[in-house]
Amino acid sequence: MKVRSDILRIYQSLHIWTGIISGMVLFIGFYAGSLTMFKDAINQWMTPPSEALAPIATHQYDDLIAQAVAQYPDAEKGFTLNFDHADKAPMEWFEQGSDRELNLAGVVRQASFDQDGQLVSQVAEPSVLADLVDMLHRTAGIFGEVGHEELGVYVLGIASFLYFLAIVSGVIFLLPTLVKTLFSLRQNKTSSRFWLDAHNAVGILSLPFHIVISLTVIVFAFHDQLYDGLEHIVYGEQPLFTRPAPPKVEYTLENVPSVAELQNIAKTIAPEHQILSMNYGNLTTPRATIRVGVFDENSTMRGPVHDYVFIQPYSQQILSSTLNPAPEGVWVRTVATFFALHFGSYGGELGRWVYFVLGIMGAFLFYSGNLLWLEKRRNKKGPEQARNVRWMASATVGICLGSMLAVAACFASAKWIKAYTDALNYAHMWVYYAVFFACMLSAYLQGAAKSAVIILRLLVITCLAIPANSVIALMLPSLAIWPADSLSDIVLELVAIVLAALFYYFAKQTAKRVKQGEENSVWVTKQSLA
Repeated sequence: MKVRSDILRIYQSLHIWTGIISGMVLFIGFYAGSLTMFKDAINQWMTPPSEALAPIATHQYDDLIAQAVAQYPDAEKGFTLNFDHADKAPMEWFEQGSDRELNLAGVVRQASFDQDGQLVSQVAEPSVLADLVDMLHRTAGIFGEVGHEELGVYVLGIASFLYFLAIVSGVIFLLPTLVKTLFSLRQNKTSSRFWLDAHNAVGILSLPFHIVISLTVIVFAFHDQLYDGLEHIVYGEQPLFTRPAPPKVEYTLENVPSVAELQNIAKTIAPEHQILSMNYGNLTTPRATIRVGVFDENSTMRGPVHDYVFIQPYSQQILSSTLNPAPEGVWVRTVATFFALHFGSYGGELGRWVYFVLGIMGAFLFYSGNLLWLEKRRNKKGPEQARNVRWMASATVGICLGSMLAVAACFASAKWIKAYTDALNYAHMWVYYAVFFACMLSAYLQGAAKSAVIILRLLVITCLAIPANSVIALMLPSLAIWPADSLSDIVLELVAIVLAALFYYFAKQTAKRVKQGEENSVWVTKQSLA
C-alpha cells in the first residue's frame, strides 16, 4: 500500500508526540493493571492463616446475622456475607472507614461460629496492598481530587485519548511496510532497529487489546460527563436511571427476607451463576439495597470477578442487574460489556493470564517507544547529549523502572509490615513512594545508564525476597510472618521468581550496553557499575 510521504510524516509526528506525552503514566497503568488481574489472589496471599475464621453452612447465615447485630448494633448499618471462603470471613462489616477506593484507616470486624455454634468475632486491619496496586493502575499514583473523582483518573483519561491517537497514527504510518516488517526482528542490524521491530510487532499483534483499553479508560474517566450529556441531549427531562418508589414498611432487619430467599430471588435472573457474596446496605432507610455478587466464568462480567444483582429487600424487587438480559435493557448491559472488556472478566483463569501478558506487553510498548525517541535524537558527533534527551532518559528510567521496583518492594516487605507494624496500610504507601522517589532522584543524579542497571539489580533482589520470605517462615516458625499455603499463593511467588529471572537478564544486558554500547549515548557511561 502506497501512502504519500508528507502524510506519513504527519502521522509519524503525531504517533511520536502523543506516545511520548502519555507513555510514562500509561506504563504504570499497564504494569499495575496486569497485576490487578490477580487482585483476589494478592488479598489471599496477604491474609495470615491465624486471621481465617471457620466457614459455616448456608442455613447458618440467618442466625449469624441475628447474633452479630444483637451484639454489635453498628453492623445493622451495613455488612457483607461471603460464601466463597478462600480468604474471607462468613460475615464482616467496617467499624471504621468503608470499602470505597483506597481506605488506609479501615477497621473491619469479622464474625463466624465456632465448633460449638457460638458467635466468634475479631477485628482486622485489612491490607490495601492489592488496592494500592489497583490505585496505581487507575491513577498512576497521582494524588489529588477534582470534584468527587481522583485527579489521576482524569490524567489517565487524557493520556488514553492521546494513546488512542498514537495507535491510529502508528497503524497508518506502518501500513506501507507492515507485511514486510511485522515478524522481522533484525538483530543483525543496529540495536535501535531491533527495538523498533519489537515495538512494532508488539503494537500490531496486540492492537485490538490496546484499542479496547484506550477507549474504556476514556469512558471510565469521563463517565459523569457522558451521562450528563446523554441525560440532557437524549433523555431530556426523563431521568437516565430510575428506581421504583420504596415500599411503605418499617425499615428493620426483622423485615428483611432470609438469606436463602434473597439467593432465590437473585437466581431468577442468574440461574447458572454461583453466588459469591451479598452486601447489605442502608437497611434502616428507604435506600435499603442488597447487592448480590454472582460469578460465571463463561460469561462477560461487570466487575473483575463479579456480575451484580441489586435487590430491594423490603419489596423483594430486583432494582437493577448487570446481567443479560438486565431489567433496564440494553443500556446497562452495554456499560457492563465495556467493564468486562477492560477487566478481562471473561474466559476464566486463561482469560486473566492472557490479560496479564497483554498488560506486560503494553508496558513494554511504552518503554520501548521512549527508547526509540531517545535514540532518534542522539547526538552521534559528540559525547555530550542534549539536556532534553538526558532528562527524558532519566525520567524514563526513574518513572518506569522505579514504579516496578516500588511495587516489588511493597510485596517483599508486606508480610513483615503486617506482622510488626500497627499502621499497616500507611506503611505500604511510605514504602512505595519512598522507593519510587528514590529511583527518580537516582536517575537524575547518577544518570539514566547507571541507574537503570542499579534498579534492575534491585528488582532481582526484591522479587526473590518475596518467595524467600516463605522459606524464612518455614525455617523459623516463631517469626510472625507466614509461608505460602495455597495454590494461588505458590503461583504468585513462582511468578515473582520468573520476573526476577527476566530482570536479571535485562540487568546483565543493560550493564553490557553501558560498558560496550555505541559511544555518544545517554546509555553509555565510563563510571564503574560494580
